[in-house]
Amino acid sequence: METTLRGVGVSHGVAIGEVRHMGTAVLEPPAKQIPAEEAEREQGRARQAVEAVAADLIARGNLAGGEAQHVLEAQAMMAQDPELMADVERRIAVGSTAERGVYDAFASYRALLAGAGEYLAGRVADLDDVRNRIVARLLGVPMPGVPDSDEPYVLIARDLAPADTALLDPALVLGFVTEEGGPTSHSAILARALGVPAVVALPGAGELAEGTMIAVNGSTGEIFVEPSAEKRAELESAAAARKAALSAATGPGATSDGHKVPLLANVGGPADVPAAVEAGAEGVGLFRTEFLFLDDSKQAPSEEKQVAAYRAVLEAFPEGRVVVRVLDAGADKPLDFLTPADEPNPALGVRGLRSLLDHPDVLRTQLTALSKAAEGLPVYLEVMAPMVADRADAKAFADACREAGLNAKFGAMVEIPSAALRARSVLQEVEFLSLGTNDLAQYAFAADRQVGAVSRLQDPWQPALLDLVALSAEAAKAEGKSCGVCGEAASDPLLACVLTGLGVTSLSMGAASIPYVRATLAKYTLAQCERAASAARAADSAEEARRAAQAVLSGE
Repeated sequence: METTLRGVGVSHGVAIGEVRHMGTAVLEPPAKQIPAEEAEREQGRARQAVEAVAADLIARGNLAGGEAQHVLEAQAMMAQDPELMADVERRIAVGSTAERGVYDAFASYRALLAGAGEYLAGRVADLDDVRNRIVARLLGVPMPGVPDSDEPYVLIARDLAPADTALLDPALVLGFVTEEGGPTSHSAILARALGVPAVVALPGAGELAEGTMIAVNGSTGEIFVEPSAEKRAELESAAAARKAALSAATGPGATSDGHKVPLLANVGGPADVPAAVEAGAEGVGLFRTEFLFLDDSKQAPSEEKQVAAYRAVLEAFPEGRVVVRVLDAGADKPLDFLTPADEPNPALGVRGLRSLLDHPDVLRTQLTALSKAAEGLPVYLEVMAPMVADRADAKAFADACREAGLNAKFGAMVEIPSAALRARSVLQEVEFLSLGTNDLAQYAFAADRQVGAVSRLQDPWQPALLDLVALSAEAAKAEGKSCGVCGEAASDPLLACVLTGLGVTSLSMGAASIPYVRATLAKYTLAQCERAASAARAADSAEEARRAAQAVLSGE
């Protein structure tokens, strides 16, 4: 009998296939004591296992490339964390085996992160995966992971570690469903990059029996268990229609009556550029520069290294717009040389622009490198600061840009509600705004963007979030300046129409989402988008907002 479940759709498309479950987690190693004379040997085993796992993660990242590579390199750094390794060795010195020492040290760190309610709690799944890989290697057992299968299937898991998601074979894994995670989790971001339909935050997903036929709608978050022939035909027809629409829609982003909405790409470095170019991106709306700094948490990369990386991206978009976000360190991206190690809540502490203003030499070097990278190129360079709270922040960043001799537009990211509420004030100092809807939702609703239990409040359709977007867009229009969206909200085709109706002037997203957004925008006039935006803002919940916008655009 057909039943319907609903999670959070995070990657477009439809997948129909049989359920296969992720392998079970590594068992807890026995807590047996070792003689003192064996401690040195066990410490050596632990170090070798850690290095082997780190090397494997880096190798997987090199194979995957793009966003996945940056995520896995960060995981490798997690595995090699010197404080964690010191804790492992201390535990072994007092009698633990290598595997038990690793297990307990990671458990202690895990409890610290999860129990303190820190923003870093969002990295617990990554930490668990690193621990499991090290313990499995020490125990000599296979690492739990994607099941072996000769036939395509839909993967079900409690959560998916980046190392597993990054190397999914789309020819075999038709789609995936997880019990945990959120729309901005690593697994969701990587699923979109792979073009694999995915639904997260579905309680009870693990109870779906092996071999059960399900249909996954990654756009709506719906799961149809044992779908009828009619339902399958309906979903397949809709998927075919969408594929045809994607093929037919080409060129710059625009509504059906010609209102231009540039469609830009979010990139993490040069490896992400080919996909963006292939998708027809009109430029880059968010160039995350953290990947350069995560290579070595002890010191900033040299000016020369930064120039080379930035120029590789700028050269790919001649005559295009490239918006670079300066280093957003802190919270889930701690850097030893930049961010405090003892903050009780890093997400609300010295993060983003605050860190850079405390370390002006790091900001100055990055701005100088960007200036040199753009020399002689016919590119429209724009540089923005993360975590701008008010006019004083915006002025400090603009002053730093001018002092570095940067020939570019200076902008501010709107991720803190205060920046949206006082957008006209902020725009007295900068030339554009860019809405980071992921963090804006997190701070507006006090809902950690990595915690599946509060995913309802991370939904970008929340009317209160749409109000903050509208405030920012209206302020920019009043000042004759631009206001784009570079958060995950822009990757939802229906929501892209609503954002356009709210007055947003550009949309930036993962490359895989650009064709979907282009095709959907081209179906509606600007007036229809504006009516849909008004209907969504008048709703009282995210689900009601989505339905109201859909009703307007479908002519109901």
